[in-house]
Amino acid sequence: MPRWRAFFSQYLRWSNTVTQALVLSVITFCIVLPLCCHRLLYSYFFIKSMYLDSMSEQVLRKSLERGQDALHFWQSTSTAVAASSRFSDIGQHPELLVIVVSVRRNEGRDFHYLLQVMRQLSGILGGCGEQRCAEVLVCDVESGPQENQDAKMLEAHFRVIRRSPREQRRNRERVNTFEREKRDYVFCLRKGWELVQPKNIVVLEDDAFPKQDFFSVVKHLLSRQFAFQTLYIKLYHPERLQRYWNPEPYRILEWVGLGLVGATALLLTFSYWNPCSFSFKLSAGHLLFFTLYFMAATELLGRHYLLEVRRLSPQLYAVSPATECCTPAMLFPGNSSLRAAEYLDGSFCVKGNAKDMVLYQMMRTIPGESAHSVEPNLITHIGAYSSVRDNPSRPTLL
Repeated sequence: MPRWRAFFSQYLRWSNTVTQALVLSVITFCIVLPLCCHRLLYSYFFIKSMYLDSMSEQVLRKSLERGQDALHFWQSTSTAVAASSRFSDIGQHPELLVIVVSVRRNEGRDFHYLLQVMRQLSGILGGCGEQRCAEVLVCDVESGPQENQDAKMLEAHFRVIRRSPREQRRNRERVNTFEREKRDYVFCLRKGWELVQPKNIVVLEDDAFPKQDFFSVVKHLLSRQFAFQTLYIKLYHPERLQRYWNPEPYRILEWVGLGLVGATALLLTFSYWNPCSFSFKLSAGHLLFFTLYFMAATELLGRHYLLEVRRLSPQLYAVSPATECCTPAMLFPGNSSLRAAEYLDGSFCVKGNAKDMVLYQMMRTIPGESAHSVEPNLITHIGAYSSVRDNPSRPTLL
């Protein structure tokens, strides 16, 4: 018998666990996952050249339609009366104040991001029972010669705060984009606190579209003991940065733990149900193989999609140490917004050291400070066109 036949007959028989492991891996990683995941945006198997442009166009079209719907919604007279009576009067010392920071956009004006966000907020504010979930302020930080038209329209519906004309003239001094953005953020934090002195503050940028369960999750976060020992809680982290293969140590532990649980469950299942006659058993070697197998499968599939399962209940949302990027949605428990404003005020922001990096570094270096992130995201970042950075001719999702 030729050597290669002897080799195959000895080592690649189906009863051999190495053969079974090899076949299982090839079927999983070369057939099943590519077929199932090639349209999933945050999967390693996503075929960017084939689907990215069409998916980006579809998302832009939906956002444009939502923006036009929001424009018509706020323009309607009956809505104006109803919304005005509900949201423009703000009580003192509310449990939660939501500040939406807005600036006029030179590009993407037809998307009306601010109007989209405020319509969504108006729809979910009543989901907390007899009292609405939060008080809401719009902080218009436009200091140029042209008005922020969307914020102007919302004056009939919500309380809108701005700098005084004198402060606006002073704010026009020539500073870089990142420093100006930071100063606007500090102004909104301080002005919101001075105006109503809330117990807690959420700051949303005007392209941070809240999820339907936004307030129920925030309420649950504020009921937990850690919340009042933290500088801030991030409510958003870019989906493309949520993978396990990441420098964040807690994710590595989560990844290994998921692999071990999956491997143990599968090997125990083989004891009761084994239609393919696998010869795997609960041993150290087989446990190691399946741990790596599940780790590879979940990473290639995309951690983002596993996180979505946590939306079943506010109690399932994961809280972890904060990451560096970014600040579209931030929860400041207690009076921590005043400390954050002070830290930001003491730093000059430039490219590579924007306000998110400043807050992160302050949290890391100042004794006693800590910060957290919640997963999955509580907002969708709909701002395809940035108000502070250069935009491509046609934005894409990645």
